[in-house]
Amino acid sequence: MGHFGNIKKMIDVGMASWTEAAQHGLAHVKTARSIGNRLETPGGHQFINMVSCSYLGLNRHPKLIEGAIRAIREEGMMSTSISRTRVAPAMADEVEALMSEVFGAEAVLAISCAAASAGVLPILASGHMTDGVKPFMIFDKNCHFSMNALKAACGDETQVVTGAHNDVGFIEEMCKTHPVVAYVADGAYSMGGAAPVKELLALQEKYGLFLYLDDSHSISAVGKRGVGLARSQMDTLSKRTIIVASLGKAFGATGGVILLGDPEHRKLLEYFGGPLGWSQMVNAAGLGAIRASAEIHLTDELDTLQARLGSIMRYFDTIIPTENAGNGLPVRVIPLGEPSRAIEVSAKVFERGFYTSAVFFPIVAQGKAGLRVMGRADLDESDLENLCSAISEFVAA
Repeated sequence: MGHFGNIKKMIDVGMASWTEAAQHGLAHVKTARSIGNRLETPGGHQFINMVSCSYLGLNRHPKLIEGAIRAIREEGMMSTSISRTRVAPAMADEVEALMSEVFGAEAVLAISCAAASAGVLPILASGHMTDGVKPFMIFDKNCHFSMNALKAACGDETQVVTGAHNDVGFIEEMCKTHPVVAYVADGAYSMGGAAPVKELLALQEKYGLFLYLDDSHSISAVGKRGVGLARSQMDTLSKRTIIVASLGKAFGATGGVILLGDPEHRKLLEYFGGPLGWSQMVNAAGLGAIRASAEIHLTDELDTLQARLGSIMRYFDTIIPTENAGNGLPVRVIPLGEPSRAIEVSAKVFERGFYTSAVFFPIVAQGKAGLRVMGRADLDESDLENLCSAISEFVAA
């Protein structure tokens, strides 16, 4: 008990901070409509959501909206409501082929990135993706909850340990003492920072390390054609690499994607991948939005949006320097120490028209609370200046 997680502690410690955040109007915020890049509450308060993961603004791109509507009309229904392994619209295959072109790898769609991990990781633990040898699995200490929650399921199949964050030395030691090692981590982390991809690829080359990376926070925002932080550092996707990502963040659509280095693994996922084979596939509207976004990824428009996001992050880093300034990613956390302080600053910035998230345990370690801010390519200069001014004023107060 408690070997892979401690939900009781998470709730016991974290509930007080969430309750305080709600009392300050920072939880359960409801919106009535959107006006450009602003949202409006039923009471008329307008604000820009600075923790939206739609870093490029594609979630409100006219082509994605029209693509979703057109796909519903083409299919004449929202979903076939059956396992895709048994019956599925041909559109799903067409969209996956387009996604494979964008990412240069075999692409498999999932209802969400969490469902993707739930389908893939237990199979990886079984040894069926590593030539019949069950891998020794290392989960990075900071990897996302959607992967951490699967430690117990993987632990029923093979040995699972939690490694210190980005501890390449530990990973190499395990590679020396175990015939097969699989490392589970984020590519770009939701609280900022990134995996040491080059060093991990060197271990893969030397020892055959299997890499499972969730790169949700860099897909679309980083790399040629938006392939993401991890994929952009690989000429081809090795048979010992799987990348998963959400398509509901910078990609602007919905669902998740699994990028396979070995196309033969698709059958394992279709037949034995749990939620990947249930009757909850990406529906017609989602497929239409994904198709439209993928088409944008193959044009110069994506380059323009990425350049705009980069410019915004450089300005932000100049005014409000943080640990991850200049790392080419769109997530920043301003350390404030205690949860109450982070909640206070977030509430005041919200009054100025910008929603930033106060992050505290269990999102971050105890005593490491802060203000999380996400870059947006659709900010104009005055928005950006006003945001930085408000944060600077209230953090200094």
